Amino acid sequence: MTAASSTASPSQTAPAPTGGAGGSGSLGSLAPVGLVLAGGISVQFGGALAVTLMPRAGAPGVVTLRLVAAAIVLLLFCRPRLRGHSRTDWGTVVVFGIAMGAMNGLFYEAVARIPLGPAVTLEVLGPLTLSVLASRRGINALWACLALGGVFLLGGGGFSNLDPTGVAFALGAGAMWAAYIIFSARTGRRFPQADGLALAMAVAALLFLPIGIADAGTRLLDPTTAALGSAVALLSSVLPYTLELLALRRLPASTFAILMSLEPALAATAGFLILGQSLSATEAAAIALVIVASIGAVRTQVGRGKTAAAPVSP
Repeated sequence: MTAASSTASPSQTAPAPTGGAGGSGSLGSLAPVGLVLAGGISVQFGGALAVTLMPRAGAPGVVTLRLVAAAIVLLLFCRPRLRGHSRTDWGTVVVFGIAMGAMNGLFYEAVARIPLGPAVTLEVLGPLTLSVLASRRGINALWACLALGGVFLLGGGGFSNLDPTGVAFALGAGAMWAAYIIFSARTGRRFPQADGLALAMAVAALLFLPIGIADAGTRLLDPTTAALGSAVALLSSVLPYTLELLALRRLPASTFAILMSLEPALAATAGFLILGQSLSATEAAAIALVIVASIGAVRTQVGRGKTAAAPVSP
């Protein structure tokens, strides 16, 4: 799962980095790419850490710890202004928070049942579908077919190798990721800086807190569990948000979206290194197909954005 990161249309680009003579300009242009990749690695290794924490607190408990810790850090850091916002502003940020909480909750239920790499691959179908539908170009039929082919391979022709409930949770997380993208953009237009993100995270934490308490109870108060949950929040939310915000100041949003398409590969790597979740050749090919489809959809939108206002990217 992504960091639930901020998104922008492919036509929006950050200021071009300036570099000195020689190769310094090239090095400067690589720096934001490195920040995005570091953020993606942090997200997926945070997800792997969350899986190891689930025997202690359960999936709802882990989600609660992550959301509460991330909300506290973001509220302290951003100190969002509460006054001066319309009812529509608050409605937008509340729906944004609901989508964020549901996305995290469904995803963590998925990775409690199926490996991390396949879970992220299925989840990324949400923003990919949004991108294909928003673009409305014929070439996107190709990207859709590639993605469906990847899903078919991943499921072994019928998902016989994956827990069906886990698959359903991952697909639901993907749908919430698409909703997150839409309301992230709307919130960003109504709130300055990262204020809307901090408020939405607080909404998600408040909504999920009763669920986590009902499921995990006093286990949430265990010092080791709380510390590990805070580490998950740092790796999966706070650190990636910071790195991505820094990167987007100098990186075209289209390039950012393409880098986000690599999330399934990063997730599979984290799952292998931390959880010992190896992939078969077929599963690796399936993930590769979804990555290619996602990158192709983004590049199609970039081309469209040169002549028209571009829609939201994955």
